[in-house]
Amino acid sequence: MHYKFIFTLLFFLFSPKDVSAENVLIEFTKFDRYSIEVVHIGVGDTVEWVPKSNGHNVEFIAGPQMNELPKDSKINNFHSVEFKTPGVYLYGCTPHLNMGMLGLIIVGDDLHNLEKIRDVKLSRIAKSVLDDLIKTAKSHSK
Repeated sequence: MHYKFIFTLLFFLFSPKDVSAENVLIEFTKFDRYSIEVVHIGVGDTVEWVPKSNGHNVEFIAGPQMNELPKDSKINNFHSVEFKTPGVYLYGCTPHLNMGMLGLIIVGDDLHNLEKIRDVKLSRIAKSVLDDLIKTAKSHSK
């Protein structure tokens, strides 16, 4: 009986979460993950990261027009970005990047740079997480 509960809990904790919305609020969780890991938004929409757990931030790793993105957020601080350029953005938590604390933002349902995202050099664990996030992103794109 307990095994079923534990399995169900682990499934929900470690399966990529996906959402489609105009503006999105993402929390830093105590499980060294983002509350939403794959986000589909429109051009001009905003994503906000809220520190509900200490020790996390937002660092953009890859995406179109990287020079237009803000610098890494400070640890434990609120962070907000308006996305003006379509494409896929990969971000992570600087202290937990190698452990796979990653997220994807798909702007305008545009996957044109997905292969460049897939080719980003990451730790083996982070690369495995990224592969799962990419599968989720592709399965929810039009």
